[in-house]
Amino acid sequence: MLRDLGVINGPVLLFGGPYSNAQATRALLHEAAARGIDGGQLICTGDIVAYGAAPQICVELIRQSGAAVVAGNCEKQIGAGALECGCGFEEGSTCDMLSLGWYPFARAHVDEAARAWMRACPDIVSFRHQGARYAVIHGGITDVARFIWPNDDETVFDAEWRAIEAQIGPVDHVIAGHCGLAFIRETERGQWLNPGVIGLPPHDGRQQTRFGLLDGGEMRIHRLRYDAEAAAAEMQRAGLTQGYDAGLLTGYWPSDEILPEDLRAPSLASG
Repeated sequence: MLRDLGVINGPVLLFGGPYSNAQATRALLHEAAARGIDGGQLICTGDIVAYGAAPQICVELIRQSGAAVVAGNCEKQIGAGALECGCGFEEGSTCDMLSLGWYPFARAHVDEAARAWMRACPDIVSFRHQGARYAVIHGGITDVARFIWPNDDETVFDAEWRAIEAQIGPVDHVIAGHCGLAFIRETERGQWLNPGVIGLPPHDGRQQTRFGLLDGGEMRIHRLRYDAEAAAAEMQRAGLTQGYDAGLLTGYWPSDEILPEDLRAPSLASG
């Protein structure tokens, strides 16, 4: 499914992965309001619901905001009533095992209206900005849960670009999410832009999360400050203590094995 937003020449606030973190979601919407950005200029790369304690609240906040949302793997899985998150974690990995804790909670704490809304989220959002055409996806278009990293080989970006254009025609730039890291990658075809996620820090030892602001044809990555202590405490009260609660405070994911080796935190790389 494709949703075309038409022309947006003003600023566009880009974000991914609210991850059931109500405090971060509210902070992001406050940031948008402070910048004079309304729902027609908000675009999310998906995964509204995941690790945190407030899945239903986050869905409601995002729906009320009017933001355009691409279907992430969590929208697809929860919308379909699936029993696992479909995140692309290797079977038996730490992240895969941790999902046995947070995913059932997330699936059980959204109502049918939220699931129906998730099922209606498009696979691709497109728009034009400052004369260029942008495609917004979740992970990859060949696999919604594909992890695409800033240091991947050019062939990875080229293959995904070709797959996108096979579906919707030529695009100048691609906006994607899923991997949890914000980055800007110059490719032979154009820029591959990942604005990061707001619900979890980018494994850098700081509590602030990330969003992107596309303005004047250029995306800049910004830090998002929110009440991480309150979000972590809410997770602990809900029994969501698989490690992501601590990650909100330490700035490190409970496991970095999903990351390419040269992107892992030095202090944790040895295991």
